[in-house]
Amino acid sequence: MNPVPVSPAVGAPSPRIEGGLKVTGTARYAADVPLLGLAHGWMVTATVSRGRIRDIDESTALGMPGVLGVLDHRNAPRLDPDAGNYFGPDGSLRLLQDDVVPFAGWPVALVVAETPEQARAAADALRVTCDAEPFDQDFGLEHPAARPASTAFGPEADTGDLEAELAASAVVVEERYRTPEESHCAMEPHAATVWWDDGHLYAVDSNQGAFSVSQVLAALWSLDREHVHVRSEHVGGGFGGKGACGPQVILGSLAARDFGRPVRVTMTRAQVFETTSSRPPTDQLLTIGADADGHLRAIHHRAAYALSPLAEYIEWCTEQAKILYAAPAIRTRLTAVPLDVLPPASMRGPGATPGSFALESAIDEVAERLDLDPLELRLRNQPTVSPVSGMPFSSRRLVSCLREGARRFGWAARDRRPRSRREGPLLIGTGLATTSFSAGVFPSTASITAEPDGTFTVSIGASDIGTGARTALTAVAADSLGVGTEKIRIRIGDSDLGMAWGAGGSRGTTSWSFAITAAAERLRESLNDPARPVSATVDTSTMIDFQPDRERQTFSAVFAEVAVDPATGEVRVRRLLGMFAVGRVINPLLARSQVTGGMIMGLSMALHEESVRDPGTGRQANGDFAGYHIASHADVPEIEADFVPDYEPQDPSGFNGLGEIGTAGTAAAIANAVWHATGTRQRTLPIRLDRVLEPAPAAR
Repeated sequence: MNPVPVSPAVGAPSPRIEGGLKVTGTARYAADVPLLGLAHGWMVTATVSRGRIRDIDESTALGMPGVLGVLDHRNAPRLDPDAGNYFGPDGSLRLLQDDVVPFAGWPVALVVAETPEQARAAADALRVTCDAEPFDQDFGLEHPAARPASTAFGPEADTGDLEAELAASAVVVEERYRTPEESHCAMEPHAATVWWDDGHLYAVDSNQGAFSVSQVLAALWSLDREHVHVRSEHVGGGFGGKGACGPQVILGSLAARDFGRPVRVTMTRAQVFETTSSRPPTDQLLTIGADADGHLRAIHHRAAYALSPLAEYIEWCTEQAKILYAAPAIRTRLTAVPLDVLPPASMRGPGATPGSFALESAIDEVAERLDLDPLELRLRNQPTVSPVSGMPFSSRRLVSCLREGARRFGWAARDRRPRSRREGPLLIGTGLATTSFSAGVFPSTASITAEPDGTFTVSIGASDIGTGARTALTAVAADSLGVGTEKIRIRIGDSDLGMAWGAGGSRGTTSWSFAITAAAERLRESLNDPARPVSATVDTSTMIDFQPDRERQTFSAVFAEVAVDPATGEVRVRRLLGMFAVGRVINPLLARSQVTGGMIMGLSMALHEESVRDPGTGRQANGDFAGYHIASHADVPEIEADFVPDYEPQDPSGFNGLGEIGTAGTAAAIANAVWHATGTRQRTLPIRLDRVLEPAPAAR
């Protein structure tokens, strides 16, 4: 193909292909696409947390300049009520279909006008009257409506005799840990530009998986999937919040059908907070028993999370209790609590991020009771096979992460006594946490065409949500074809390119790379044919082993140093260091950016983020960036992130995903560092000023 040796692209720290477009403002997002005859829709949302719409008075709005009309449950086109998402039927997709209000922020109308300003003014003039009904947002593990969570991700653990092992333990820790509802806070608000043409539905949408969104839209409109065309070429962040078919594209499709012209729906930041899904709150009870020498005997992890009656969902907080540590008895119980809230969604490190906070905090508490180094406790309890399934690990480099991280961090010099280090009025502490995140691939389709000019066009329905997927996949394609990256033209973000997994679950890049590698292998068999162009297409659906005989996970160890002012309650993270085992790294520059960004999100979770709801109305009281605090530049310390040598044998290229592993574990490391600094455990996130503040010493 190319007689000149080509340097491998995989492993090289290449900058983003689309970086120039983004820094010059020429990359077009869903709200930037120009279209002739474009109209604009503005959402009107419910202000009650449960109830029914009594009346919608549109008379004033319809008389305002530029207004084309108002869509609501009385006149909107009908959608298929059985349409769903990943977990089955989803009532949150049935927008403007009836008078029921299931949660505050539910869209009750869409005002359509010639300009967004006109649509917004008319939406403000729309008078919606709702009859409020009693609502329930009283979340907790013991809620009377609590039920066992779906086991679609795998069965609960119940190995060994838990009660006997706890009774025989020298030390038993039983504590409760809580995490709040959190918002994804992607930089780009949700937006969609939608139109119909000759029975086909077209959308440029801000999402994490164009193909899956096209499937949902096809189901809603009872169309063949091939009649729905969704593009998401550039997406300004998602973190799971754009993983499903969002209200913006559903409402846009309703309005475009009804008004017979393209319609754009762009949410405000406040609408994103109240109308799009979030990470659910969790309430977790950990019971851990250990021998006097630090060997664990029992782990019992009970966890609850909130969800909506509208749709099934799993926040798999208990997974790591089955993976991280060896113990003769391990039991998990995951509980779902239906409340009058919007349906939750995966948020970076779903399940693992809140779950690791609880588990790794409890493990630290065991070390404290035993007066044992937390690092040593973790090293003493590493399993040789998966503790619950009994399967061997395909790769497990967690000990390497711990040892190398400890060496770089200077852990050996740490005095493990709390409140043992001071700098003037500040208390200094260090902490660590480990974590794992499940890895694997999902089916995708890839096509590669050898062009007459010697270049190759790679087409796959991948999504680049700011991760650098284009750049990574270009490297994979170049190496698979044995050419330089300058020979690769990549097309992504279009449902017409075929079935593909979305950007989520740390399985996007691995799934797409698997398909591209297979397509390249098939194409190479045809390249001796001088005819051009020549193409090869591969669907990996039949190539994936969905019941592998090995446990496939990624691993990390995160170390943190904090400074705490007990007089003000202020916690400052001074250092973060993360070591990661994520298989073969495609692009060290982009990979480090991913895990560093994940650690920053973990810091933000630890110290700042929580959605606060008014107990009287059930509405979010801090649904903007003034009230919902996220880490800013001033909050972010020196961060070191690196990778231990690793190779995933279940992947033809040795890859694993790394999108979530940076976030999971970081909050626990910071919370453990705060304990080391202050001697007080923080079992509820975020670690707010009022939770840390110490009373002033009494005057002598």
